[in-house]
Amino acid sequence: MPDIIQLLPDAVANQIAAGEVVQRPASAVKELLENAVDAGATEIKLIVKDAGKTLIQVIDDGCGMSDTDARLSFERHATSKIRKAEELFQIRTKGFRGEALASIAAIAHVEMKSRMRENELGTKIQIAGSEVSSQEPCAAPCGTSISIKNLFYNVPARRNFLKSDSVEMRHIIEEFERVALAHPDVGFTVHHNNAELFNIKSSPLRQRIVNMFGSRYNERLVPVREETAIVSVMGFIGKPEFAKKTRGEQYFFVNDRYIKNSYLNHAVTQAFDELVSRGSHPSYFLYLKVDPSTIDVNIHPTKTEIKFTEERSIYAIIHSAVRNSLGKYNIAPSLDFDQEDIFNVAPMPQNMEVAPPEPKDYDFNPFEQGAKPSGNFGGGGRSSSGSFPTGWKDLYAITKSGDDQQPLFDREESEIFPEREAETRPVFQLHGKYICTTIKSGLIIIDQQRAHERILYEDALNNLENQGGYSQQQLFPQTVELSNADCALINDLSDDMHRLGFTIDNFGGNEIVINGIPTEAANIPVQGLIENFLEQYKNTVNEVQSNTRDRLARSLARSLCIREGKRMQRVEMLDLIDKLFACKQPQAAPNGKPTILTFANDELDKKFKA
Repeated sequence: MPDIIQLLPDAVANQIAAGEVVQRPASAVKELLENAVDAGATEIKLIVKDAGKTLIQVIDDGCGMSDTDARLSFERHATSKIRKAEELFQIRTKGFRGEALASIAAIAHVEMKSRMRENELGTKIQIAGSEVSSQEPCAAPCGTSISIKNLFYNVPARRNFLKSDSVEMRHIIEEFERVALAHPDVGFTVHHNNAELFNIKSSPLRQRIVNMFGSRYNERLVPVREETAIVSVMGFIGKPEFAKKTRGEQYFFVNDRYIKNSYLNHAVTQAFDELVSRGSHPSYFLYLKVDPSTIDVNIHPTKTEIKFTEERSIYAIIHSAVRNSLGKYNIAPSLDFDQEDIFNVAPMPQNMEVAPPEPKDYDFNPFEQGAKPSGNFGGGGRSSSGSFPTGWKDLYAITKSGDDQQPLFDREESEIFPEREAETRPVFQLHGKYICTTIKSGLIIIDQQRAHERILYEDALNNLENQGGYSQQQLFPQTVELSNADCALINDLSDDMHRLGFTIDNFGGNEIVINGIPTEAANIPVQGLIENFLEQYKNTVNEVQSNTRDRLARSLARSLCIREGKRMQRVEMLDLIDKLFACKQPQAAPNGKPTILTFANDELDKKFKA
């Protein structure tokens, strides 16, 4: 039998590695920015066209590379960061595996220019599909410039999976923000399609956050600092009153490397326990310094996950540090047991005469005809200057006609729904969560939140597919500040959001102006509505494989539906039942969970006979 195992060609191996390293344009941006930081750059420029599909260029003023190093940098597993396996546990740089440039060169046209400070000329390399087409000397400034053109040109299947330009640009901005926040001592400039998005100079950490997320963040930040033998924690947390419905501004950095860690995130959210409302998420920018030998950063291709040897201790330290900062800067509520507010009465002015109270006529009866109070009526109230009005009893007279014996509330309900016979239809609410009513065959129980979500979902779909929904225009347009990624998402969804009833203008930067909202959201604060809507949309992207309009309808329904604990009037419950059964699929919520449970009379009889 002939041998069947063979070594893969370098081009094929690089394309396989590219599937892990370069998933979308934002992945290439991350690798190039981190390489520039590792090169000791103080100024980095990022230029993007068509959300990275046409061009990604990163220019830095770092140390540059020699002719030989420039050529070797595109080979697999070629790196200047480590020499032996033991150094994997002493990593202090961003990249170290030597796969980034080789993977990028396998799926794009790459051009690199680089010059070291001590050399008069630099080197220029052009590569396409892992094949070096040319390498020659060239005039170049100190540092390195790498251009990536036509990403995934030879992998059309991967290119077809890319999203719209606005979505891909949002991911690029997220990667840029993570690198820029990790290195406030480095200046960054970002251009997209010849428009400048960011121009951030080297600055202290607080100023870096303000420059990236808006001037309003300056008053929202609370400093955090804790020094221990295990970990050093510093950074900023957002004040509880500025917590958002989205999870956008939540950043952990370990040794200047951005990481994701749900366990440490839980430590922060627990520190904010009872300080933020349910469903809201506090902002934080926390920087951890640990001994590199106590962490393992080589467990994930993108290096965003890290293993800690002292994870429980770090959890407790972060929780304590955040809690202490909230208390130190009087953010957490406190009780003053030294005095009570009831005794906080201002002293009377000196030499002030106090008039004695007028005598009271305790025999005064206001219901006697012609009675007049002798003093202040009602124990110190306004004095009466005339006789008590006559005929007051007529105000409370109730006629004895048959129609008026019907209770007032039921009479109002029957006028609104004359065809329903509301007075004979039993309906009641159970635990502020379920609506119970009867049908001919038995009893039905309706989950009020899921039922309302189904109603709103079908209404939203109808608005998206037809002329659009009704909008409640704001008397005073409201400005909402969002993250740059959320602003990019809003721009991408603007047309469909307009069909849902949102009227939105771009104010510039990371602010939008809300001129109108859906009529169903008239009583919801605008800032919370937009943040909750965006958070729900991001969640639906991960939950369901559907088109954009379906996800928008689901997101709006989840944002506006009534919640558990909402006490409903009889008229509201009956209206909800009628609208639910008018839906195309009343028996299930948009997520597939049931809205109705039915108990037949026979089933109930069997329960009692058992």
